[in-house]
Amino acid sequence: MRSLSRLATGAATALALVLGTAPAHAFDPAAMSDAERAAFGAQVRAYLMENPKVILDAVNLLEQQQAAEEASRDEDMIAANLEALHNDGYSWVGGNPDGDITLVEFMDYRCGYCRKAAPEVAKLLQADGNIRLIVKEFPILGEASVYASRFAVAAKQVGGDDAYKQVHEALIELGAEPNEVTLRRLAEGLSLDADTILATMDSDAVTQELMQTRALAQNLAISGTPTFVLGDQLLRGYLPADQMKIIVDAQREENS
Repeated sequence: MRSLSRLATGAATALALVLGTAPAHAFDPAAMSDAERAAFGAQVRAYLMENPKVILDAVNLLEQQQAAEEASRDEDMIAANLEALHNDGYSWVGGNPDGDITLVEFMDYRCGYCRKAAPEVAKLLQADGNIRLIVKEFPILGEASVYASRFAVAAKQVGGDDAYKQVHEALIELGAEPNEVTLRRLAEGLSLDADTILATMDSDAVTQELMQTRALAQNLAISGTPTFVLGDQLLRGYLPADQMKIIVDAQREENS
């Protein structure tokens, strides 16, 4: 609302100068008398009716300014949380661990767009062998999502990175409700220690990981999934591989 107010005041000042109703050094609509305000309003209306494109230009300018402000805020938030994003000590790392570009994904197994994004991320990693992928478990769609993420984190703690990768990919494609029966069957189908994983799900260590990731998401003003952090940009929502590749190339060019 403050941006709209500033834009309105700026537009009113410009129009007042164009219409010759105010001195060039200052213009304060609040200081006008009722008669002056009515006359000025009539002139503004007439001008806008004759030049309606001015309204679109103002809206476009406001959107550009807001986008620039948001991008600047995102850069600052990413810089302030870079260590937690890239080196938290527990998130699974895939792709090329030594890649020159890091892609961080905040995801939820029950998120339809996360499932849609999964093959696109895989396509990007396959096409570009120099990207490091970091997955952040961010279950926000109810208890079933939390249950699935607890299972994935427990699988990593019990079986290591390979076990997590298998479970992660299986949960993304899981069509059934993630409960003890389906997850036991999933673990056994992957030849993993189902009993130990299920027993670890409610451990303090698993809870701590999920809480730390949630706190990081709050610090970054992330409230939806999937959300990607790519270089110094926050990408909120699903993106196909070709669009992510354009951003990757731009980040490389910026870093060179």
